[in-house]
Order: sequence, then C-alpha cells, then structure tokens
Amino acid sequence: MPYLLILYYSRYGATAEMARQIACGTEEIPGIEARLRTAPAVSTLCESTQDKIPDTGPPYAELEDLRDCTGLALGSPIRYGNMAAPMKYFLDGTSSLWMAGNLIGMPAGVFTSTASLHGGQETTLLSMMLPLLHHGMLLVGLPYSETELLRTGSGGTPYDPSHLAGSESNLPLTDAERQLCQALGKRLARTALALSRVD
Repeated sequence: MPYLLILYYSRYGATAEMARQIACGTEEIPGIEARLRTAPAVSTLCESTQDKIPDTGPPYAELEDLRDCTGLALGSPIRYGNMAAPMKYFLDGTSSLWMAGNLIGMPAGVFTSTASLHGGQETTLLSMMLPLLHHGMLLVGLPYSETELLRTGSGGTPYDPSHLAGSESNLPLTDAERQLCQALGKRLARTALALSRVD
C-alpha cells in the first residue's frame, strides 16, 4: 500500500496533533495510508543516545521511511522563524537520498505551530520547503478554494497549515486549523496517487 509519510518534531504536542489531523485527511482517500514518524531531540552534548523507539507516540523516522513513501508532510514548531533543530538535523542526514534522486517528483507539504500569531509561521514553512526543493519535490500548498484560509483568525496560510498554540503552548487546534490540516492530507494523498499512475 502506498503511504504518505507525515514526519514531524513536536515538543509540547501541538505539532503532533496537526500531524494526526493530516493523517485523518489522508486516510479519507482510498488507496493510500498515512505513516506517522517523529524526529528525536538533538543532544546538546554529543550524538544522541536515546532509545531507538520513543516512550510514546510514533517511532522515530528512518531514511527508508522517506525513501519509500509516495508523498511527504513535514512538520516542525517554530524556532526563531525557522524549523526546530531536530528536524533540520534529520534533513541534513538525507544526502544519500539526494544523491540517488529518490525524492524527485514526489509531492510534499509542510506544517508548523507557534506560540504567537506573528511568530514566524510563514518563514518557518518556507524554511522547511527549501531542502524539499533541493530534493526535487513538488510542493502542493493550500489553494484559496480552502475557504478557511479567508476566515481563520489563528493559523492557516496558503503556504500550508499553521497553528497558534499560545504562550503556554496549550491552545487546541481551531476548527479552521483542523480542517486545513485535513485538507493538506487529502491534497497530498490525491496528488501522490495521481503521480503514481503517471509513472
């Protein structure tokens, strides 16, 4: 069964909830499944010594998860207008896939969560797009036919879903944010299936 890889890093749970909503949207499309994977935290001392399997949540991503997927949704909380270090660290380790051209022509999308409304949502989404473009991936975005983009007072951009988690990182996803996450999952799933039929 082809699968959409939903790869994310989440510290307080907001980005993880977005990932679950993208998975819900993906699973609505017949013929493709969602595969949730996380990136481990980066050690400040030396190479990470965490167990291979996290205590809770999905397993840590391996290069094979990325190599074998038919589409990718990449998510990270915001760190100074950029993706978090664990996600950047994982992407920096994908040069073997880049050399082999494994991801060329594959559809991709991104998603993010931040404490404040103007805390760098769009710059973070764009920062996550850059390595995907270097891999030759096709970014799908969210079109304004997703009318929640016109009405949201929290997260949500045409550069893909975002979420306003609040200063305590405890605000739940709004209905609009949830719908936009699900819309990305559906859009990626449909695009991945359409491209696989072309191949």
